[in-house]
Amino acid sequence: MTSPDQLFDQAFQIHMRGDLESAAEYYREILTKHPNHAETLHHLGLAKLQRGEIKEAINWIRRSVEVNDKQSNVLSNLGYCLNLIGNHEEALSVCDKSISLNAKNDGAWTNLGNAQKELRLTVKAQQSYEKALELQPNNPRYFYNLANALYDLKSFDEAKSLFEKTIALEPRKAEAHNNLAACLIKLKKFCEALPRKIAAIELKPDYAEAWSNRGNALNDLKRHEEALASYDRSIELKPDYAEAWNNRSNALHALEYHEDALASCQRAIELKPDYAEAWSNRGNTLNNLKRHEEALASYGCAYNLQPDIDFLLGSLISTQMKICDWTDFDSKLSKLRTALKAGNKCSYPFPVLGLFDSLELQRSAAEVYAQEAYRPTIQLGPIARRPKSDKIRIGYYSTDFHNHPISYLMAELFESHDRNCFELVGFSFGPNVADGMRQRVSAAFDSFIDVSRDTDLDVVTLSRNLGIDIAIDLNGYTKGCRTQIFAERCAPIQVNYLGYPGTMGAPYIDYIVADKTLIPDESRSFYTEKIAYLPHCYQVNDSTRKISDRIYTRDELGLPDHAFVFCSFNNNFKILPNIFDSWIRILNATQGSILWLLEDNPSASENLKKEAQARDIDPQRLVFAKRVDLPEHLARHRLADLFLDTLPYNAHTTASDALWAGLPILTLAGNSFPSRVAASLLNTIGLPDLITATQEEYERSAIKLAHDSTRLTEMKQRLNTARLSSPLFNGKLFARYLEFAYLKMYERYHSDLPPDNIYISS
Repeated sequence: MTSPDQLFDQAFQIHMRGDLESAAEYYREILTKHPNHAETLHHLGLAKLQRGEIKEAINWIRRSVEVNDKQSNVLSNLGYCLNLIGNHEEALSVCDKSISLNAKNDGAWTNLGNAQKELRLTVKAQQSYEKALELQPNNPRYFYNLANALYDLKSFDEAKSLFEKTIALEPRKAEAHNNLAACLIKLKKFCEALPRKIAAIELKPDYAEAWSNRGNALNDLKRHEEALASYDRSIELKPDYAEAWNNRSNALHALEYHEDALASCQRAIELKPDYAEAWSNRGNTLNNLKRHEEALASYGCAYNLQPDIDFLLGSLISTQMKICDWTDFDSKLSKLRTALKAGNKCSYPFPVLGLFDSLELQRSAAEVYAQEAYRPTIQLGPIARRPKSDKIRIGYYSTDFHNHPISYLMAELFESHDRNCFELVGFSFGPNVADGMRQRVSAAFDSFIDVSRDTDLDVVTLSRNLGIDIAIDLNGYTKGCRTQIFAERCAPIQVNYLGYPGTMGAPYIDYIVADKTLIPDESRSFYTEKIAYLPHCYQVNDSTRKISDRIYTRDELGLPDHAFVFCSFNNNFKILPNIFDSWIRILNATQGSILWLLEDNPSASENLKKEAQARDIDPQRLVFAKRVDLPEHLARHRLADLFLDTLPYNAHTTASDALWAGLPILTLAGNSFPSRVAASLLNTIGLPDLITATQEEYERSAIKLAHDSTRLTEMKQRLNTARLSSPLFNGKLFARYLEFAYLKMYERYHSDLPPDNIYISS
């Protein structure tokens, strides 16, 4: 009589010839006579697996395990099948048992790693893949798996090396080419990434993931229309590919088609409701559309799904601040503070400036962000040392060369630079809008170049070819910034100025322009840059700014005829609960007074009225001013009596506006750069008595000034006299001081001296 083992051998030979249907039929015949033959049960399951009948495969392999649970390979294969149907918890348990039976089962280690990876136990998955590779050192699949785990752990250099090893062993593996390209994108080597995407698509033309990732590379190369076409091809191949829809929204956002970008995000979420990144991206898009309440809801969904998304918590809180929604403010702020102290990627740097008067937290946020988002790739090598020249070439880099506060402040400086000593080049990567300030600013440069569609490396190459000696970053970490240009060294000397009031936390930014009020000696250690100290105020101003001749009446602006008018025309995100509490106490102590605020958005106004009501103040005592053109805005300052500043983010350009219009500003100086700007302005214009050091002093001073019309009138007279003679509004004098700082930076560089603190005297 033929034994079951002999029958199994015959069936197995048929199986090995690839005749799966006949093999499966033969296995079933054996099982009718020998239902507990473990090997036959196992291989019938494998035949079903090869035919794509996963659930049946699992049923047969389970029966084999029930007969004999000491088969390491059978348990490993069961784990493999369980991973295929998404039952990763059981797969993990089964593979653990397989390994306990045979620690040298490389397949079991691999299947265990797959389960761990899906369960987001990525470090453990890495270890499992490493064990499999140790057992089979030349297995391309194991290199590939380990590379994917390292990619998820953001170890992109190591992942890149392993994908390259995979390709060396298996050159036609499209997925390895695709994922290598993804690594190169993360390493900002976009030009190297694109050929890998093309290779993946050539090997597998219907590879939707490769088309989507090709779009990512093109998007990062500023080739947004081509990126959009790649995403569309990916979606054509795989209409339910949520990631491609989400990536598509990024290209549309870059092209400023924000409504279309929103629709793409929405489609990604419809396809994958728990897609946290798409919810976060939807929040970004809604913020761009100024639909802040909806943005907040989207961020909330993302946070509930995956609270550790990079920089999400900061975006959520900063959106609350835009609409003055202080729900659970203290609790969220405490979480953010803890995460910042731990060095987590919890917030972009800019929101931190407005939430914490802490140099330590501001530096931590900047350093984490610089390391994550703007690491040098050194693709162009070190910048070549060039000979000293009679003229220093200054490059100003900005997204804001149009009707924007940066240009309002700097226009006269550009016009006042000494062309005998300096040559000016403007690098614009913002919108090309033909407004009056764009025309004025572009005309002030010796060369003005629109680089908005150029890659970062293109801009660096251009800067080096043009021989830029000192590069001035006017953005810092603000909207539209191109910090990678500076990470790659576009000039031998690189300076952070005006746009971002804090440290960049990056080793490639050599100097920050400041003054002694902003950065006293005891604060220098919180800046990675060396300080270029100007003698008066760091902030340049345009003394040619026009104030409209229009005479506003209180009635047309909604202001009571005889009320004392406190105002604060700061952006609403700067209004935090503590400073609002001070304003309420000031209003309570000043009968009949009102508070005149800028209306960023209707939601903020309504929320502030509700907050006033909750503090027993009639909401009618809050009056909101719509945005108007700058000359008219300056003119309406005449109807206010006293400007109340915010903390921890002071009025900056807004404070200059008030002083230029003749309106005194009362400030509360904190510890950090953004909390000391108004104090710097007031010191320079000769009104230091309007600088307070505590919240109590701030409130007391405001109340006292409101009740002492003689003193307030004297303040206004001093201001009106000083504003025409003070260094604060002398653009030509400021240009000379800043040029002295540039000269000292230049001399140090050409004397082979490293950057150091620079002091310019008056």
